[in-house]
Amino acid sequence: MFAQSTHTLSLHAALESVFQHHWKKFNEAAQPEFAQSLATLIENQVQMDELICVWVGSDYVAELCCASPATLFDLIDSGDLQRNYSKQDYADKLSSRLATVSSEEQLMRELRRFRQREMARIIWRDLARTASVTDTTTHVSWLADICIDQALSWLHQQACEKWGTPSTLINGEWVPQKMVVVGMGKLGAMELNVSSDIDLMFTYQGKGCTQGGARELDNQEFFVRLGQRLIHVLDSRTADGFVFRVDMRLRPYGQSGALALNFDAMCQYYQLQGRDWERYAMIKARIVAGDKKAGTQLRDELRPFVYRKYLDYSAIEALRSMKELIRREEKQRGLQNDVKLGSGGIREIEFIAQVFQLIRGGKDKRLQQRGLRSVFETLVETEIMPTTDAQGLMRAYDFLRNTEHALQAICDKQTQRLPDDELGQLRLAFSMGFESWQAFSERLSEHRCFVHEQFSQLIAPPQENTDENSVELEQWQVLWRQLSRQELNEEWALEFVESKGFVEPAGMLETLQQLATSKKVASLQPIPQQRLDEVMPLMLVELGKVDAPQPTLERILPLIDTVLRRTAYLVLLVENRGALTQLVTLCAASPWIAEELTLHPILLDELLDVRELYNPLDLKGLCDELRQHMLRIPEDDVEEQMDCLRYFKRAQVLRVAASEVAGAFPLMKVSDHLTYIAEAVLSEVLQLAWQHMTAKYGVPQQSAGVACDPSFIIVGYGKLGGLEMGYKSDLDLVFLDDAPDQLTTDGEKSIGNAVFFTRVAQRIIHLLTTFTSAGQLYEVDMRLRPSGSSGLLVTSLDGFKRYQDKQAWTWEHQALMRARVITGSVRVAREFKRLRDEILSKPREADELREQVLDMRGKITEVFATNKREDEVLKTTFGLKYDAGGIVDIEFIVQYAVLRWSQNHPELLQYSDNIRVLEVLEQLGLFAAQDAEWLREAYKALRSAIHRLTLEQLPSRLSMVEVKQRGLNEYREAVIRIWTQTFKPDDLS
Repeated sequence: MFAQSTHTLSLHAALESVFQHHWKKFNEAAQPEFAQSLATLIENQVQMDELICVWVGSDYVAELCCASPATLFDLIDSGDLQRNYSKQDYADKLSSRLATVSSEEQLMRELRRFRQREMARIIWRDLARTASVTDTTTHVSWLADICIDQALSWLHQQACEKWGTPSTLINGEWVPQKMVVVGMGKLGAMELNVSSDIDLMFTYQGKGCTQGGARELDNQEFFVRLGQRLIHVLDSRTADGFVFRVDMRLRPYGQSGALALNFDAMCQYYQLQGRDWERYAMIKARIVAGDKKAGTQLRDELRPFVYRKYLDYSAIEALRSMKELIRREEKQRGLQNDVKLGSGGIREIEFIAQVFQLIRGGKDKRLQQRGLRSVFETLVETEIMPTTDAQGLMRAYDFLRNTEHALQAICDKQTQRLPDDELGQLRLAFSMGFESWQAFSERLSEHRCFVHEQFSQLIAPPQENTDENSVELEQWQVLWRQLSRQELNEEWALEFVESKGFVEPAGMLETLQQLATSKKVASLQPIPQQRLDEVMPLMLVELGKVDAPQPTLERILPLIDTVLRRTAYLVLLVENRGALTQLVTLCAASPWIAEELTLHPILLDELLDVRELYNPLDLKGLCDELRQHMLRIPEDDVEEQMDCLRYFKRAQVLRVAASEVAGAFPLMKVSDHLTYIAEAVLSEVLQLAWQHMTAKYGVPQQSAGVACDPSFIIVGYGKLGGLEMGYKSDLDLVFLDDAPDQLTTDGEKSIGNAVFFTRVAQRIIHLLTTFTSAGQLYEVDMRLRPSGSSGLLVTSLDGFKRYQDKQAWTWEHQALMRARVITGSVRVAREFKRLRDEILSKPREADELREQVLDMRGKITEVFATNKREDEVLKTTFGLKYDAGGIVDIEFIVQYAVLRWSQNHPELLQYSDNIRVLEVLEQLGLFAAQDAEWLREAYKALRSAIHRLTLEQLPSRLSMVEVKQRGLNEYREAVIRIWTQTFKPDDLS
């Protein structure tokens, strides 16, 4: 038995225990078959020292050796542990393994065993420090390239035998096609770490079809199927593990996009729809497998998208936004201990290089490189960056990447988080060559501080203005100090506070005194106390600038109380005076905003950039930003995905509210943008639900052996369907599908199509409605589906049509007028639109329709309206939504008109929102121009009032005095008049 003391390494007792645990298992596994090899190993002091380093640092390698001692002895005897491979070495070794492979199962087994051996070798050389960090990243990238390329070649040949050869017609001749695999991210840059996933895109040259197969396939269908098989072969976890985890989310249109696109479609996407973040991603794109000659052509065609021909300083604003996104993400996700994503981490170094590449790369082609090290070398050569800065960044990069590799080598898991347990810290410090965790931490901190300093200086935000009224600030500082020490000069304080606009100075001082002397403040540590002492006088200065400082103070203090021990937020307000100004301004305008910020202080980040705060994104921008956030979250981290969605929604709603209270947004824009937020969220949620369910059950089939498109749509009703969302609106949803119920999914755990889509719907509802630490995303109302609460969660298109034709009540057809497809299959969406138009335009007898609409309005009055009651107080009030002359009356007038006249006027079916339908009614002469204008303006005025009352946290029932003061009475009376005229019994027009 090997004794540790006979060797040169001196281990901490806990680390020795780790090694001895593995050594005992290995000894038992190696005897007696490898007894001689074992004895030889023990006698070789250099190899034993390396073995100790590697097994202490990597359970993955140790357990692989214990499971297969032959692998270790093969690596030793072959000399491969000391040899620096070429890329061709990997190719030759894998090629010999695959020479006799005759089935996909064998292919998967051989790939995994090849990966195990070579990854053990790479990790060994990395931990033993016989390979540099560049060697390690290069070799892992070569390993990935070879595995992808040879697996693709084998699968392509099998696919051609089965389906024919994909071909394109050129000059009258069919020319064979091959897939092009584009590596993105670290794979593209040849910088894979020891447990990276691989970001891929699949593409091919041109349209066409297969030749020589049993039946003809479109080229796209062929390459999509081939791509699916390649992902399965590489990514699926078997008894032998996996080859590489595959991530396809960087492809055009993300998860909702086709798995493979031809060159023309790729170029068109990036030219017309490519986003700034996709420019960053394409910097590292590299052709890693397949038809590399054709891939070079595509790369050249896409180059102008990535690199502008001029010094692209317009990129600075986009890069500043990206930098802020990174900072917020670090805080939101608690990434301070993440050596990649945290402050001063690997991503900040990568970002620094990309900034210079995007700005100058079009003009200076030397910067058009994928590798980070070569970019920094070029920056030094061109005197763009000082040598000392570049060298410092690269030293930090090497240290951080070595740390990352040491973390991932332990269990072959993709992690960059520093351990918080003592043994984990000892193992990491040992692998990094340090005697203690403290010594390692100090060196790590030095590197991260240097990186973050460079990162922060790169695109500095505009300088904050200094405080112009230092005298006033000093006075508030004196007042706060007196309150904190309970030494208040009351006479002076009352006079001073009153001079600053506080109408009840004694009450205001009492409120501040309660905070300053509270037990919570008294128990603060020195640093939080200092931050509070800094922020309070600054905030009081800002309060003096608003019209109602006292109510505003009372709204803000709960927020201050919430963040007392979370000093990052207090620092944010102290160091960003603009954010503090916005906080006071918004809380003065809206108690609802104040409450949102108190419940979710992380939203304070949104106050940092006034340009973003008061410029809410359109639908395209929302989808783009949300997709960027979601791409940074591991696909299997559902909790993080849910929190991200919730933060995104709240942040975007805050922007809309800020724009409304500032007067920058009229009602229509407010509702449009609140609706856009819901649409963006629903699109992402559908993708997530689809991804979760297909990973578990496979893809539902459209016909035997042919996977269907998602064949599923989310239909929005009510305010969502009518583009009229409010701040507290729920989502009225209906789920429809159009896949054969008798077929099943194609996964190993197969289920019927109908069951699959029901589980997708359940997943969607779960993602939307579950309460997490970040709250709920949306409330969901499914009662408008066929048969209401007792109906199926997902209805087929045929079932939906049958129900609407045979069973639906008139009120359900009224609701259908406001229905539209939010997200899902384009094909099914077209069919739904056709069905909706067909149902709404059915012939209806006018008197019967009128009676049915009036009957439904009466029922709503019974349930909701209160001005019908005899109570004298209620008779003198007006409920803006349900009372006569309110919003529901306008909605019913419009719905009645659509159901009555759309048979002869299909133009009425074009829109789902009331305002545009009223415009069409006016254009067709079905409503008098003045009446249509009254209804439109009344609708906007009433909804705008409800929005503002929501932000003021007031009920939507007003006294008649308030109704008149707000200018709503004329609208109420006009609606009542038009209602009476529209529904009078003798109206036969």
